[in-house]
Amino acid sequence: MYTHPSPLSPELWIRTLFASKAAIDGGVVRRKSSDMARIVGRERFLVEIERRGFQEIENCGQIIVVCNTDPIRILR
Repeated sequence: MYTHPSPLSPELWIRTLFASKAAIDGGVVRRKSSDMARIVGRERFLVEIERRGFQEIENCGQIIVVCNTDPIRILR
């Protein structure tokens, strides 16, 4: 399967993600796992998450970033 290269640089993709209102307000943001891997790379993305003290969850092809340091509880 051919994937188109992204017009976004890894730096711009990361900057845009963490400049979103949800991220700034300490909420959650969601992106496709495949986009994250293709544009930024999994290792670099995880370094950025850790550097900020945030947490991430991956499920069903989506990355959910919790943009705060509060604990995550799985309810069910």
